[in-house]
Amino acid sequence: MNVFLRELKANRKSLIIWSVCMFLLVASGMGKYTAYAASGANSKIFNELPASMKALLGIGSFDVTAMSGYFAMLFLYLEITAAIHAVLLGSHIIAKEERDKTIEFLIPKPVSRAAIITSKLFAALVNVVVMNAVTLAASIIMVAKYNKGADISGEITMFMLSMFILQLIFLSLGAALSALIRNSQASGSLAAGITFLSFAIAKITDLTDRVNFLNVLSPFKYFGYGDIVAGKSLDFGMAMLSLLLAALFFASTYFFYCRRDLNV
Repeated sequence: MNVFLRELKANRKSLIIWSVCMFLLVASGMGKYTAYAASGANSKIFNELPASMKALLGIGSFDVTAMSGYFAMLFLYLEITAAIHAVLLGSHIIAKEERDKTIEFLIPKPVSRAAIITSKLFAALVNVVVMNAVTLAASIIMVAKYNKGADISGEITMFMLSMFILQLIFLSLGAALSALIRNSQASGSLAAGITFLSFAIAKITDLTDRVNFLNVLSPFKYFGYGDIVAGKSLDFGMAMLSLLLAALFFASTYFFYCRRDLNV
C-alpha cells in the first residue's frame, strides 16, 4: 500500500498536466466545429478533399459537418495522445527506481518484487482511469455545448471505452519493455517508437486496402470508428483479444522484472 500511495503522489503533477492538456485538446478541437459544420463553401471544400488527404487528417468517410463524424475525426488525436501517455507511464513507473538509484532503499524492505510491481501497476492504472475519465467528461461537456443535433453521449462513451482498452495495451507494453530492457532511456525510447510506428501503420492502411493485413500490428485499428459512429457496440471478440494482449504484456512485466539483476 505504501508503494501504491507513493506512486500516486509521485505521478500526481504529471497526471494533472496531462489531464489539463487533454481537456484543452478537446476544447480547442470542438471550438473548430462551427467551421466544419457551416453550410456552403466550407462543407464543399471538405467533401472535395482527396481520399488520401481525408485519411491522413482522420476524416475518412465521415460527414464532419455532423457532430458524430466530427468527433470521430477529433478522437483520432485524443487516442494517440492517450496512447503516448500510457506507454510512457508504463515505462517510467517500472524503470524509475533504478534510474533514480532508489531501488536499494526499496528492495531490502519485507516486500516481494511481485508486490512492488503490483502496487506500481495499480497506481499506473489509476492514472489511466483518471485520464480517460477527464477526457470523457470534457468530451461530453464540450460536445453538448456545440451540438445542435441528436445526442451522441452513447457514441462518446463507446469511443472512450475503446480508448481505455488501447491505453491498457500501451501501458502494459511500456511496462513490459521497461522490465525487459535494463537501460531506462532505451526502453522508454523503444516504447514511444513502437507507439508511433503503430500509429503510422494505421495511417498507411487507411491510405490503401492492399496492406490491411498490417492492421493486426496496430491497436489503433482494432476498433472501427465507423461502427461506433453508427451506434454499434465494440466488437466483443476484438475487445477480448485486446485485453488478452494487455494481460500477456502485464504477465511479461512480472516475469522479466522478477528474474533480472537490478542496478543498485
